[in-house]
Amino acid sequence: MTSDRPDVLVVGAGVSGLTTGVRLAESGRRVRIRAEQEPWESHSAAAGAIWDPIYAQHPRVSQWAARSYDVFVELEQQGFPGVRVIDGVEASRVPISVPDWAVGLPGFRVCEPGDLPPGFVFGWHYTAPIIDMPAYLHELQRRLITAGGELVFGPRLRSLDDAFADAPIVVNCSGVGARELVPDPSVQPIRGQLVAVRNPGLTEFFAEYTDELGEMTYLLPQGDTLLLGGSAEKGEADPVPDAQIAADIVQRCSLIFPAIRDAEIVGHRTGIRPSRPEVRLEHEDLGDRHLIHNYGHSGAGVSLSWGCADDATEIVLGL
Repeated sequence: MTSDRPDVLVVGAGVSGLTTGVRLAESGRRVRIRAEQEPWESHSAAAGAIWDPIYAQHPRVSQWAARSYDVFVELEQQGFPGVRVIDGVEASRVPISVPDWAVGLPGFRVCEPGDLPPGFVFGWHYTAPIIDMPAYLHELQRRLITAGGELVFGPRLRSLDDAFADAPIVVNCSGVGARELVPDPSVQPIRGQLVAVRNPGLTEFFAEYTDELGEMTYLLPQGDTLLLGGSAEKGEADPVPDAQIAADIVQRCSLIFPAIRDAEIVGHRTGIRPSRPEVRLEHEDLGDRHLIHNYGHSGAGVSLSWGCADDATEIVLGL
């Protein structure tokens, strides 16, 4: 990409910003992404990243999630690094109805009682994308650059007004940073923690269904590594792992898959989810400048990433 002023500046290089940048660049726009850190150092890189849209609120969540599901399936068929589509179970500790988004998914069927681990009373099988985020973000960045996009890393912007020094169109994908940058006090940090262990042989995922982000149990196989989760600490923005939370995660997961008790721990991950009462994807017409917001995805940033990127790109192309 030349040093000329880009058509669009994307703020943020997490999964929402990087995906939106790819869509814009591949649509022929000159795109620059500004962020403090490389994508694989972002909060997105710490995500367990199973496709599961339940923790975001917006009238278009189902459409965004369905679009993203389809793209992930296409990416796996292309051999895109970090993308797997595998079978597994989502289950609840209390009686519930099957969520609308789950019915009709590939491999869907309601579990028999014997299919469920102790403590769970209802669940369903389905096939879902699971993303190894560091590898995936590396490849997504390569795809952006191949399409002519540019990434610039440096100090955090003081305001969105400063972003217009780069381009007349700004797409705000700042995640939890939107709380201060917009500013938007409705954005709240929620810390999530995972434990990575050597996979003792699990080939299917298990995810606990809960109505809102909180203490939940999930096991996500990613080849030789198995990610164990999880936690959700509201208001906590410190990314340092908590040893007691990690021990509790391993204990809960061991009740479902006992071989985990002896599995070697190979790492810990923490990331900050950008919780918001509703996803914000909208256009602000500022006359000779345009601001498009794409943030507030709570725990569903990966699950909605391609659908939201498509909508944000459609807004830009229509200007």
